[in-house]
Amino acid sequence: MSLYEYEVKTIRGETTTLAPYRGQALLIVNTATKCGFAPQFKGLERLYQEYKDRGFAVLGFPSSQFLGQELDEDSRIAEACELNHGVTFPLFAKIDVKGPEAHPLFRHLTQEAPGLFGSRTIKWNFTKFLIDRDGRVVRRFAPKDTPDKIEASVRKLLADRS
Repeated sequence: MSLYEYEVKTIRGETTTLAPYRGQALLIVNTATKCGFAPQFKGLERLYQEYKDRGFAVLGFPSSQFLGQELDEDSRIAEACELNHGVTFPLFAKIDVKGPEAHPLFRHLTQEAPGLFGSRTIKWNFTKFLIDRDGRVVRRFAPKDTPDKIEASVRKLLADRS
């Protein structure tokens, strides 16, 4: 199944797919507004603003699977991201990113880009997957990898127009 065929819900509850992002480079991130890594929202937003006109998008997928560090309602998540972090990049409805109920998108991402020692699971909030313009997962970044450290990979991917 192509990355673009996975059905997802927007943070506003609308069912869609990732098809609108076909042809763009993407950074898909599992987020949590109450996590210690939440300051990365600002850096992710900066990357989005800097490169969106060159065919790049950040897609945020909230999850509360790691110590319950996400708000309960999608509307509250959207509000917190906007007010506290200035997020304008696309956010999606809260999902599971690991375990038996993991969203198929994240099962796909972890199969395509295993973590440390070949792990096929998400270990924590703010795991990031860099996707090329053809929908291929080209790199996985750990939660501690800040947007500043990822920027060179984004620039290179955008320069390598496939």
